[in-house]
Formats: sequence, structure tokens, C-alpha cells
Amino acid sequence: MNKIRTGDEVIVIAGKDKGKQGTVSKIMTNGRCLVTGIQMIKKHTKPNPQAGIQGGIIEQESSIDMSNIAIFNSSSKKADRVGIKLNEDGSRTRIFKSTGKEIK
Repeated sequence: MNKIRTGDEVIVIAGKDKGKQGTVSKIMTNGRCLVTGIQMIKKHTKPNPQAGIQGGIIEQESSIDMSNIAIFNSSSKKADRVGIKLNEDGSRTRIFKSTGKEIK
């Protein structure tokens, strides 16, 4: 079970984009994820008139390893770790390790 999910606000803790924040848009099976505005690469594309694709250099997001991101705690304005709290009814909720508050 991944502790970081799609839609979470994360901060980069290692790499060329260290300190930048973004939202997780997709989680891949190989331990990587796509974060909006992070790990931007330039891709050279050929024009394809049948598909309506214009050629040129496109800037797009590349995947980043899950070990290089941490969940962003908006109350402390810092990176935080994720813990799992078991409720009485058996359900699980994710919490911030530093404050103990529930992650929304």
C-alpha cells in the first residue's frame, strides 16, 4: 500500500527540482509518479497532420521516483511522513507523523 496517493500535495526532497511543490497526478506501478510542474523535460515531436499534431519542442512532465518526494504538511509548511491510524471499526486513516492530524 502506497502512503502517497493521487491528488496529494507533495514536495520534492531530492533531485534537480528540490524544494518545489506539486500535486500527484498519476501513480505508476514501477515506484514512480507524475507530479504537476515537476521534472519537466523537452520532447522533440514530429508533425502528424492526420492526427492534428503540430511538430516542435514540447515541454512535458516526466516521472519522478517516489523516494524523492514527501507529503507536504500545510500547517507546518514542511515535508512530513505519513502514518496509518487504525480506527475502532477497522478502517484505516492516513495521518501526518509530526502532528497526528488526518490527511484530507
